[in-house]
Amino acid sequence: MGLGLGLVTAPIVVLLAPELMPDLMLWLAMLFPFVTLVREHHQIHWPGLGWSLPSRIVGTGVGVLVVASFEPAALGIPVGIMVLLSVLLTIRAVELPLNPGTLSIAGFVSGVTGTATSIGGPPMAVLYQHRHPQQIRSTLGLYFIAGAALSLVGLGLAGALELSHFLLALVLAPALVLGFALSRALDRWIPRHHIRTGVLLVCALSAVAALVRSLPAL
Repeated sequence: MGLGLGLVTAPIVVLLAPELMPDLMLWLAMLFPFVTLVREHHQIHWPGLGWSLPSRIVGTGVGVLVVASFEPAALGIPVGIMVLLSVLLTIRAVELPLNPGTLSIAGFVSGVTGTATSIGGPPMAVLYQHRHPQQIRSTLGLYFIAGAALSLVGLGLAGALELSHFLLALVLAPALVLGFALSRALDRWIPRHHIRTGVLLVCALSAVAALVRSLPAL
């Protein structure tokens, strides 16, 4: 679904180079879904996007304020918290109704967390997790593109974007394509439950490390 990009990469970027957050991850989050949409655009759930994207705009404004309130070194705190919450939601597999109310709330929360931490997918993924896999990938893929674009516009208006971060995202983009290609090749050989457990463990440990490192910056 593309969630791994934020859950795995964001806490690692925070640990290694917090000054690159959140715009580097947002550029990558906007580029990556194009790979999926090339094949599955016909499965997009348009009503869901119609309710979630307007509220995402409101949430984006709140997220910009959060970014302005944190020093780069302290961004690991909201990132770590968001990753840990996402891991817990994934383990619990919470089932919520898919309706205008839940979509609007998810869009708002996603706007806040996506802009502040670059991890805006989990609120929407929780709602769509029981739908057909192709609909999940295509709908969330387009949502990620539009949502990341909104967040980048908001950060740009606030003067919080760096050209060098965009150029770095372009350099890293081939690695995303390579990873996607390898995932297709390895999918039939590696048991999915082992991958899932390993990824969630890495995410949780990375998030805890990011939290511990960022606490002194408060």
